[in-house]
Amino acid sequence: MTQMRDLQLSALPAQVIARRDDKQSTPFANAIRLQESFTAQAERRVLAWLATHLPSSVHSDHLTLVGFVAMICAGASYALVRANRAGLILATFFLVLNWFGDSLDGTLARLRNRQRPRYGFYVDHMIDTLGGFFLMGGLAISGIVDWRIAFGMFVAFLMLSVEVYLAAYTLGTFRLSFAKCGPTEIRILLGIGNTALWLHPDARIFGLPYRVFDAAGVVAITAMSLMVIVSTILNTVKLYRAESLDSSPKFCNPGAGGLQ
Repeated sequence: MTQMRDLQLSALPAQVIARRDDKQSTPFANAIRLQESFTAQAERRVLAWLATHLPSSVHSDHLTLVGFVAMICAGASYALVRANRAGLILATFFLVLNWFGDSLDGTLARLRNRQRPRYGFYVDHMIDTLGGFFLMGGLAISGIVDWRIAFGMFVAFLMLSVEVYLAAYTLGTFRLSFAKCGPTEIRILLGIGNTALWLHPDARIFGLPYRVFDAAGVVAITAMSLMVIVSTILNTVKLYRAESLDSSPKFCNPGAGGLQ
């Protein structure tokens, strides 16, 4: 029976055999995290302190959920601004709560040595995508920014996310910041914008007929688009040089299993 089972397994494709024991046969290499934003060093110290003082009953999944729900609430708060400016204060509060959950979950997992790299990477960034949708949707409804600009910001965010994830897969580097600006800086800028709009509802940029969030949104779209273009060019060149081909072509032998 053992010989028969071995014979049956040997006839199966390698991919099928690998799936039999996915945890052991599917390797996963963590990409090198590049976080070089203005607040990175101070943020790391704060997060480490918070992680060491959290109750043992609080796990990283709890924090991930807090961050996700907070982002949904931030979007809902922006939508509320259309009827009540108090939504600006609520949005700022939920952005802080989102920072707490979204930034602390990974730190807590690393500190307690309870890391699940594939699960964490997948869930965290799917939540970022969904959270971005709710946030930009709330801004589009709010009336404080043109809905087309909010839509453009979401599209630019998605394009930049795709570039970052592909770079993490192909180059092994996961960039969390560009030009010294990362997620925390974006939250801070949103908080400053909320405060400015709360204090000066009719504020315009340098006396021009452009609203604060409209101008900021155009700048954000432009900046993210440039990041995508520059990173794509640099990473393409890097990958081309890393996998340069010989000038003379080499053909595989189909009979030897070279072509599949």
